[in-house]
Amino acid sequence: MKNMMKKPVDLPVAKLRPFEGHPFKVKDDDEMNTLIESVQAVGILSPLIVRPIENTDEYEVISGHRRLHAAMKAGTEQVPAFIYAVSRDEAAVMLVDSNLHREHILPSEKAFAYKMKYDAIKHQGTSSQLETKRRSDEVLGADSGESRAQVQRYIRLTHLIPEFLDKMDEGKMALSVGVELSYLEPWAQKEILEQCEINDCTPSYSQAFRLHKADRDGLLTDAVIEGIMQEEKANQREMFRLPMEQIRRYVPNANPKQAEDFVLKACEHYRKFLIRQKNRDER
Repeated sequence: MKNMMKKPVDLPVAKLRPFEGHPFKVKDDDEMNTLIESVQAVGILSPLIVRPIENTDEYEVISGHRRLHAAMKAGTEQVPAFIYAVSRDEAAVMLVDSNLHREHILPSEKAFAYKMKYDAIKHQGTSSQLETKRRSDEVLGADSGESRAQVQRYIRLTHLIPEFLDKMDEGKMALSVGVELSYLEPWAQKEILEQCEINDCTPSYSQAFRLHKADRDGLLTDAVIEGIMQEEKANQREMFRLPMEQIRRYVPNANPKQAEDFVLKACEHYRKFLIRQKNRDER
């Protein structure tokens, strides 16, 4: 790449700044502790990538936010880095591309990463560097290995309130559900979230789709949200299961439907027996 220093240089940690608004989370978890121990033992083996911040003697990190955090935790004063003299839009594209190959990327990280790269490409416009006149989302889709439609779905998630983004990251809500909810105004999302807490549930796709449709039709109100969210979903109904081998002791040749009928009739017979017993005791 042009405007790149061919060899890494040691830069003071105090002169490095995280890329403003970057979407990738830097957590103090077990992986970070392992990285800190590695930095303490052998230093940083893979140089960071940074860009000079205009009109300052400081640098903005493009790639290596976790390594920088580990170095700071380890008390390291200098880190090796490649310096790229690029614009912020070019740096944003580089940042996203350097992270999308990671094995574990949270849905919220991918959403805001795609949005950052989309905005950067759109702001740059068609250029010799892109060598294409395709739309920004098509370029992004091609670069990421995902379809244009899938990229757009992820970008839609940036319209979710933080609580729903957390549910996405925790695997408690499907992408398709998040996309439907993302079209709703924050007040509606907050009302849905409140109903989720009251009913101890998350929206199904059917519920999210109908909420979105009601909003498009101008019919979405607190009452409509409450009515849809209070519906009992199939996977939330209480179930009672009994192994078939136990039932076959009484109806050896029954199929599952016949066994179910037998159990229900036996329960009804026992209920009537209890009523008769209660009536005799009250005489």
